[in-house]
Amino acid sequence: AIAGRLGEPLVLEQQVKRLLADERANVLVSDFAAQWLHLRRMRSVTRDVNAFPAFDDGLRNALLRETELFLKSQIREDQSVVDLLTADYTFINERLARHYGVENVYGSRFRRVVWEDQRRRGLLGQGSILIVTSLATRTSPVVRGKWILENILGTPPPPPPPDVPELPERSDSGIVKSVRERLEGHRENPVCASCHARMDPLGFALENFDAVGKWRDRDASRARIDTSGVLPDGTAFGGLPELREVLLGRRVEFVATVTEKLLTYALGRGVEFYDRPAIRAIVREASQDDYRWSSVILGVARSLPFQMRRSES
Repeated sequence: AIAGRLGEPLVLEQQVKRLLADERANVLVSDFAAQWLHLRRMRSVTRDVNAFPAFDDGLRNALLRETELFLKSQIREDQSVVDLLTADYTFINERLARHYGVENVYGSRFRRVVWEDQRRRGLLGQGSILIVTSLATRTSPVVRGKWILENILGTPPPPPPPDVPELPERSDSGIVKSVRERLEGHRENPVCASCHARMDPLGFALENFDAVGKWRDRDASRARIDTSGVLPDGTAFGGLPELREVLLGRRVEFVATVTEKLLTYALGRGVEFYDRPAIRAIVREASQDDYRWSSVILGVARSLPFQMRRSES
């Protein structure tokens, strides 16, 4: 930098890769993950002690650490950004293994484990994500669906209309309704239907995970959980594994969303309309290298918004 050589493409690439290999780059993982994935909420999340007596600070910290170690491994190993959706491994200790129902994991040390089935693969199966997208007493397909639209597909819905009433928990005959049944009322309202048609199906795919991220087959009403959904364009899926395939079919949208979030983090400001060409260019160039993290991060470092950003005088 002192010699003025950072403007040389080869030198910039060498320095970006050098910095990514440095242990101090771990702050990128913790800070960026907290900002993009809303993990800062984990510090203040509360749960109803009667409904979820096992949720405590030990579990909270373990879940947060899992996601940080997972993202760190993805960046360190220079995986494709798309692997965030499908990776078949994670990092757990004994406390988290009990929570997830994994056997033969003992001690406080986190170790890498491979998932034997499709349930928890990728970010969408991690407890931290499932917790920050739930309410204190129950899951919320609406919140989870909105989170996927904002942070995976980059198509946030508009804000809800004012004075939306609470969903009734029981039918007129006093029978406890499932969450899916409660949300049907919103979809019958034309004002609410357009947004809920986008959010609810995505959230339903995650309903096998309760409000603390544990697997379940039945919800609080004891009804068997239906995780199927149909998107507004007619795309149907039968649960989270099939939703992952749908998201993989929209991988360019996902990589563009991650790039936008990364550029926001790098610039320290929100992305504006005039930044969109730079984002598209970064994604287009990274596609030639299977969307690897190094390509995306180097693209951000080379971009006009990053290189021409204003500094405090």
